Amino acid sequence: MHVPWLPPGRTMVLPGRGEVFYRHHQHPDTTAPTLLLLHGWTASADLQFFTAYEALAERWSFIAIDHRGHGRGLRTTLRYELADAADDAALLVEALDVGPVVTVGYSMGGPISMLFALRHPELVRGMVVQATAMEWREKRWERWRWSLVYALGPLLRSFMYPRALRWAMQRATRRGYPMSNYAMWAFGEMRRGDASNIVEAGRALSRHDARPWAGRLGVPAASLVTTRDHLVPPAKQRALADAMNAIVIELHDDHLCTITSADQYADATVRLVQHVLQHDHDPA
Repeated sequence: MHVPWLPPGRTMVLPGRGEVFYRHHQHPDTTAPTLLLLHGWTASADLQFFTAYEALAERWSFIAIDHRGHGRGLRTTLRYELADAADDAALLVEALDVGPVVTVGYSMGGPISMLFALRHPELVRGMVVQATAMEWREKRWERWRWSLVYALGPLLRSFMYPRALRWAMQRATRRGYPMSNYAMWAFGEMRRGDASNIVEAGRALSRHDARPWAGRLGVPAASLVTTRDHLVPPAKQRALADAMNAIVIELHDDHLCTITSADQYADATVRLVQHVLQHDHDPA
């Protein structure tokens, strides 16, 4: 089985919360900015960002945390709130003394990064949001879709899930495609999460609505819009970018673009981070 390049993995006990797992790459230049990578729903940090790890590592330091219930992240029996995931990340940044950071939030990681900035503004240097939105259930059909999220729990626990997952990975990484070498590794990574926590995370995501305050975060921002996205409508992605006054780079792919357009995704992420850092240093 082929495994992609991964930064060192570490764990830390957050007092009163539990043990978190994170990747930590430290750039040889100790003055290089630090990024905080925040992955999407049902994924893990590695599964979300492994195709961009090396490109980011060439330029910056970064931390990539597995959110609670996802990957190797901490497990909880408490009501799942995205604000708690944001606070987990903030405690980690503070413990490592690497702030302020540039957040890179993909899908669910976008709301978590917004809450991170809202609740811990002193830890944020800038924000990159990717394939994400301010709200997730304005339309009736969206509310109907989210009402089905509890069906995901039994599916994740069923004997059919590994077969369906293997089929989906084979389709996403068709034979001869560069990412196909990592299909079996990705298959194993996708099975690390806790089913009940992931279901509750989906419910928490469906409740998120940043429209009243997204435009008041007051940090340099950039956005990746996935123009063929069937999970997060591009119109919602653009509405968030407008609210945050964010520069936009478009990637003409669906929600799995980090795998299906790996090189383009990595390049776009580098460019978005560079924009945020340049804006951060602008005297104006």
